[in-house]
Amino acid sequence: MNKELLDALNLLEKEKGISKGVLLDAIENSLMQACKNHFGRTDNIRVVIDRETCDFEVYAEKTVVEEVTDPLTEISVPNAKSISKKAVPGDIVHVEIRSKEFGRIATTNAKNVILQKIREEERNVLCGKYSQLEREVVTGIVQRFYGRNITINLGRVEAILSEKEQVPGEILKPNEKIKVYILEVKDSTKGPKIVVSRTHPELVKRLFEAEVAEIQDGTVEIKAISREAGSRTKMAVWSNDENVDAVGACVGFNGVRVNAVVEELRGEKIDIISWDENPALLIENALNPAKVICVAAYEEDKSALVIVPDYQLSLAIGKEGQNARLAAKLTGYKIDIKSETQAREQGYFDGIDMETEYVGDSEDEDYDMEYDEDYDEDYGEEYDDAYAPYEEDDGE
Repeated sequence: MNKELLDALNLLEKEKGISKGVLLDAIENSLMQACKNHFGRTDNIRVVIDRETCDFEVYAEKTVVEEVTDPLTEISVPNAKSISKKAVPGDIVHVEIRSKEFGRIATTNAKNVILQKIREEERNVLCGKYSQLEREVVTGIVQRFYGRNITINLGRVEAILSEKEQVPGEILKPNEKIKVYILEVKDSTKGPKIVVSRTHPELVKRLFEAEVAEIQDGTVEIKAISREAGSRTKMAVWSNDENVDAVGACVGFNGVRVNAVVEELRGEKIDIISWDENPALLIENALNPAKVICVAAYEEDKSALVIVPDYQLSLAIGKEGQNARLAAKLTGYKIDIKSETQAREQGYFDGIDMETEYVGDSEDEDYDMEYDEDYDEDYGEEYDDAYAPYEEDDGE
């Protein structure tokens, strides 16, 4: 048994994940290459390697002849009998080739063949490993900065966090551990080229999948996510079990689950809302925390009209339009938000019985309106109090 070679191959297989069989093939090819460099031809040369013990033999098949004209393929009878006493002219005998006979150049070339194969296989193993992790979240260490890009050490490879995939305003420090989303894995001559992101909405989804057991077992589904990295994310969730509250499962006891995600995202605000097949209800939920009076959703052109109390208009739109913008991305609807006063002035309430709740009752199937019948009870008084001074001024 060639114990030294066997131990070396087992170590390479364990540390680099390269199959022992592949390495033995590389050794076989390197020996054949060495023979070709030494003898100039290999048509009658054979390399035999025992895959279990790693013992190997290199020999030339030579024909026994009375008079040798080609020493590379022929052997004289006396020499043949030293190998096999029964050898006679016309027989084929195996003449052992010792690697010590190879010249320095042939040995160096054989070594290079093995090293090249090891590098290729290592690259293929890494590329295959990280290709399977594409669209997944991994933990890396901030390595170094070059220009506006950052390299992230993922263990045996480095990934690129480009400027456009970095969260605006997020400060990363060398040797800091962060979670990144693998966008793409490409094979190259220098190994796998991995592009990662801190801004992709799927990063938030994968983080919740890791934190929420109900998402892992399929009880709760994440239906949609819209995100403005570093600022706010809206996520719509649905429960396949009526006894499980999807929003509550994602928030966790005392907010422990959502806070774990927020901490990883450096304080990014996350709104978790209930998914609904009714687009009007979904849009109402998506505009949380703003309260809505009614929603009219038009399936045909994916547009919606939302009416909110006057004092809720700025909250519904959000700072620089962010709340409305994220709600539109989440639902896929173009949302037009109007205050109650604007809606009344423009006649949107004409013909609508405000004592009735409308959810897809219109003859037009593409039209859904939802009226919040609790609005008057919960917010009407607050609304009247808030605007009382202005009404008195108008009265004067």
